[in-house]
Amino acid sequence: EGCSTPNFEQKPITMALPEGKNAIFRAMVSGEPRPEVQWHRTSGDLSDPNKYKIFSQPRSKEHVLQISKLTGDDTDTYRCLAVNEYGEAMCSARLTVIEVGFRKNRKRHNEQQEGRLCLTLPMPLLRAPPPPPEKKMDLEQVWQLLMNSDRKDYERICMKYGIVDFRGMLRKLQEMKKEHRNKMAQYVNAISNLRHIKVTKDGLATFDLELDLKDFESKIYLYKDGEMIRYGYGNETKYCLRRLGKRYIFHIQDLRPEDAGIYQVKVADVEVFSTELEADAIPARVVNPLAETRCEVQEDAVFECTLSNPCPHAFWQFQHRPLLPSDKYEVSVSPDGLTHRLVVRGAQHSDMGLYSLSTGLHSSRAWLLVEGETTKVGLDHRLKGRAAYEDDLGDLGTQGYGSERDNRDGLTGPSCVYLGPSGPFSQGLADMEVKKGEEALLSCTPTSDLVPGAWFKDGVKLTAQDGVIFEQDGPNYKLRIPQVQETQAGKYMFVAGDYMSEATLTIREPPTIAQDMLEKLKEPLVVKAGKTVAVKIPFSGESPVQASWRKDGAEVEGGSRGAQLDQGDNFTRLCLSSATRKDSGQYSVRLRNAGGSVEAQLTLEVIDKPQHPQGPLKVHYCQGAGINLSWQPPRDDGGRALLTYMVERQQAGRTSWLKLGETPGNVTTFSDTGVEEGKKYTFRVRGVTSEGSGEALVSEELLVASEARPRPPPAPTITSATSQGITLTWTAPKGPGSAHLLGYVIEKRKKGSNTWTAVNDQPVSERKWIVTDMLPGCQYEFRVTAVGASGPGEPGPPSDAVFARDPMKPPGPVRDLQVTDTSHTSITLSWARPDAQGGDEVQGYLVELRSSDSLQWSRCHPGTVGGTTYTVKGLRPQEAYFLRVTAVNDGGQGQPTTLDTCIQAMPASIFPKFLMDTTTTDCVTVRSGDMVRVPVSFEAYPLPEVIWLKDGLPLSKRTVTTIKDGLTQLLIPVASLSDGGLYTVMLRNLQGKEVTYSFVIRVSASPATPGPIRLEENVPGTVTAVWEPPPDDGQGGLLYYTVLTRSSACVAWQEAGDRIYTNHFTLAGILPGHQYYFRVVAKNELGTSEPSDTTEPWSVPRQQDKFMVKMPNFKEPNLSQKPYFLVNLRTHLLPQGCECCMSCAVKGEPRPRVTWFKDDESLEGNPNVYSTDVLGVCSLVIPSVTPKDSGKYKAVAENKLGQAVSTATLIVTDPYSE
Repeated sequence: EGCSTPNFEQKPITMALPEGKNAIFRAMVSGEPRPEVQWHRTSGDLSDPNKYKIFSQPRSKEHVLQISKLTGDDTDTYRCLAVNEYGEAMCSARLTVIEVGFRKNRKRHNEQQEGRLCLTLPMPLLRAPPPPPEKKMDLEQVWQLLMNSDRKDYERICMKYGIVDFRGMLRKLQEMKKEHRNKMAQYVNAISNLRHIKVTKDGLATFDLELDLKDFESKIYLYKDGEMIRYGYGNETKYCLRRLGKRYIFHIQDLRPEDAGIYQVKVADVEVFSTELEADAIPARVVNPLAETRCEVQEDAVFECTLSNPCPHAFWQFQHRPLLPSDKYEVSVSPDGLTHRLVVRGAQHSDMGLYSLSTGLHSSRAWLLVEGETTKVGLDHRLKGRAAYEDDLGDLGTQGYGSERDNRDGLTGPSCVYLGPSGPFSQGLADMEVKKGEEALLSCTPTSDLVPGAWFKDGVKLTAQDGVIFEQDGPNYKLRIPQVQETQAGKYMFVAGDYMSEATLTIREPPTIAQDMLEKLKEPLVVKAGKTVAVKIPFSGESPVQASWRKDGAEVEGGSRGAQLDQGDNFTRLCLSSATRKDSGQYSVRLRNAGGSVEAQLTLEVIDKPQHPQGPLKVHYCQGAGINLSWQPPRDDGGRALLTYMVERQQAGRTSWLKLGETPGNVTTFSDTGVEEGKKYTFRVRGVTSEGSGEALVSEELLVASEARPRPPPAPTITSATSQGITLTWTAPKGPGSAHLLGYVIEKRKKGSNTWTAVNDQPVSERKWIVTDMLPGCQYEFRVTAVGASGPGEPGPPSDAVFARDPMKPPGPVRDLQVTDTSHTSITLSWARPDAQGGDEVQGYLVELRSSDSLQWSRCHPGTVGGTTYTVKGLRPQEAYFLRVTAVNDGGQGQPTTLDTCIQAMPASIFPKFLMDTTTTDCVTVRSGDMVRVPVSFEAYPLPEVIWLKDGLPLSKRTVTTIKDGLTQLLIPVASLSDGGLYTVMLRNLQGKEVTYSFVIRVSASPATPGPIRLEENVPGTVTAVWEPPPDDGQGGLLYYTVLTRSSACVAWQEAGDRIYTNHFTLAGILPGHQYYFRVVAKNELGTSEPSDTTEPWSVPRQQDKFMVKMPNFKEPNLSQKPYFLVNLRTHLLPQGCECCMSCAVKGEPRPRVTWFKDDESLEGNPNVYSTDVLGVCSLVIPSVTPKDSGKYKAVAENKLGQAVSTATLIVTDPYSE
């Protein structure tokens, strides 16, 4: 419990770094117990401690591999392996080292240019780099992707994943869609408006769909490449879900190359939508940013930037202006499309400034510093202060800054030295962040008297026209910006002489909500219960903005059954699909970004009908004053003040309610004087507001009486019963109203009747009564009602039923008690009714038993047994029991009759016998090679010995016999002719007595082939075929023959004679000059033999007469023609391993000669292919194609008049390659 296999929460990423840098691979590994992590590389080891450093914190999941001072030999694939006792996990990342030797020695630049291929093209003509290799995808995910794609995308997806059988794909896709619809029907009513992944210009990937779920709380899962990924409901997670009604919108933020793949949405365990994020759709990120470059005047300056994935539309800028390739600027891209390179030829001081590479979403910037003696003041001072500059800017020092203004007013004069507090500035400029619209103040204080200074922004000198204010308070220089805007963010410098101080001004724009919206939110939002509530709050501010909703201080979770949260680029929305009273309260939304936060509040009031008043509803009856009702106000009035309470009454036995009246909302009592004594009533009360009447509070049923009525007496007791009368006694009731009774009223009814008849007209004071008015032989029930001063009470329960007749005598003992059947768990008894002279008529019987070791008798059944047979069940096998039967009637039980002996629970002995029916036969005929199964049923107890014999001898090992539950079976798996014979089954019991049953099995087969056929001519014009009988007739019944013939005029075999029982056949109507062939087939009931054919045909020579033919003279036409193709070659797309046959049809006279070529190389003598030419149809066959066979094929047809050419392309795909 609590243990798990290793898992990579964060995998190392592929990197491309320049020579001399350090590479760091990071992996986050989880697992319990903590896995052991090892790093490896494909070529070589990691044993050099100075080169490779592997470390991790003791309780951290992060594991790091650092490779120092990269060289070209470090280009390799590095693997991270995590192992614990429950399993292992592995991932890999590629490291590409970019060799940049020109940085080591700029003097070798011209030498390095020789032999180097540099792509210098105008920016619009730069070709896109080759796409990254496709990763191998699970075919099941590809099929799911096809099911959710448009038909126009089928061909693209099939080509991408190597599916070449397009028609087979369509058939399989149709079957999968039908099966998929059946699975989805368990959870989804309908799915529509599927929108596949789109990547916005801001680098956000979105896809959405509409789902009509059968269960709103069904779990929805997100998978990537078959692995489940977690998602949230806000912008703080990488994967987030926003749900608005039935629409589900998924977002993927911070896109990286590893995010490419197939994404699937599942409801429970059923996949409902698949879409693919293409790798080329992910915006390129900067992996290795631009670095500051220095060079001498007239030297070449080189900038290099490595991106995460190819970006054909990346472009260079200088001072925020597009830079076009020319003789001055050389732009190139590495073959893998990742590294972009800019060479500035013959750098001058005018080229010094900010250079940047932009992909549209991300960019990298760096400075170019040109050094030389041609400047007014050298740049050596700048080199001395560069270390302090990098310390202040940190990582931003490699990114650089720029300006939209021209560089002419910038630092073209002497270079400046930046010094911190230890230099000429006692207080230098400090980085600061200011909210948009606020005042920004930059100040610095020199330590000594310096020459007057100037202020610069992003290298451009500032003036009063730029909206800034310059101030000087003694040695303190200040730059004041009254109301900062986004365009005023950047790097500011104060330059005095040869010294300068720098700082970065960052403008933060906190989220804001329009004032008119805040005014609207001050008014409470009132909605009726059951309606949809949608609160949309627009905002503005710096992205990203995170919105969090709270209700009465508790956070509102998006995606729950009640609340749905949605957020766009400039709005946030709260939606309640069906508002209830519980949703009322104080709501607040907080918008937060890097610049600050803002909060808005609103009040939601959900109004509804009131709940029922709080109970119980108290009902009091006062003699002469009627009914008094009282209750408590409802716990929830529905958000509206109670106007009145409505009081209603229902009389017992009626279905309608009578409105009694209304009371004000602050009065919770009511009096009803319109009730009648002796009747029952029910009351109910409901609250009424402006929204209508609410639920009702109902009272218990109340009987209205002047005084308490007597309680019902207990059921009367029958003390004696005769045909003349039945004596009853009872006890007095207890409780209110029973103290002073006037008497009792006795009622009777026949059993089964619903009508009660009073026995006495006036109440009787005694608690005993004899009922005389009855029909003899009938069965009666009685009840008693107490009568008090307030009237009669409720009747008491009825008595037991009793017959109005004289007492009966018990019956006599049963006769002829005997055991008719026994088993391991039961014994069946039968008996005769008692003698009529021994007592009155029997009404039933009692069956009792006791075990042989017990003296206690126990009844075997509830009640009595009506018949004269009974089976005692549930006995223990082999246990001995005594049994007895007793006759009973209303007079009591008679004398029991007991079996003389102890009966053992076991079946009775049965002599063995066979059970024959109409399906039993004495002869079984089977075909040779078939399976034989002969079941034989028998009856015997105990189970006898079963013996099988064949022809009086034991069976061979080839046969199998089984015995089970009165059935024995003979099984011959494969019958042969030797298995035929007389089979006997013998049953032998323990006493040695035997009984047998015999049957015959006959095994037959098809006859053998008849002997050779001999042809004879006994009568002219006829031929007689004679053959030898087959050596084996198969024992399949009567043998006969079928004769078939064919002639030179008709090549098909035709039946000449059937059911021929002799071994010869005569065919008449022989025609001269024709050849005749004969075939004989032997047949029996089980089949047909192999045919016997004649070796030589029978023929009669034809007599021919001589005649003369005079041939006409004619001139041979000229049919010469140059070659041309009737059918041209066509392009073939085949998977690896298939046979390829390229065919074409060519015509020409004389017949042209066809030669085959591949990529303009002749294929003559190539052992891997062969060609054919049949009547002008020419084919080139490749038995098993490989990727090397891909190319352009050509067929050249030539004769003396000319030649013709037909070309085609062969494409061989490998479905198993990545």
